[in-house]
Amino acid sequence: MFAIALGWVLSINLWTMGCFWHDKRRAIAGARRIREADLLGLALLGGSPGALAARRMFRHKTRKEPFSTYLLLIVAVQGGIAIGLMVW
Repeated sequence: MFAIALGWVLSINLWTMGCFWHDKRRAIAGARRIREADLLGLALLGGSPGALAARRMFRHKTRKEPFSTYLLLIVAVQGGIAIGLMVW
């Protein structure tokens, strides 16, 4: 079970980072973008560490509101759940 969870976390975070990179390239090119709701959905599915890393690495969506607030809210909720599970 641990191997499956670890595989999921790695996969979703790599996918999330790839989507942020792809969206940044599309923004530079002036092409159609990936919806913010889709990027936040990936973070919600467990890709929030990848989303935070990609924002810093690619300098993408760092000042965009309310996107930044929603992403940080997702991170806070997931962090709270993780701490709760460890304590329980």
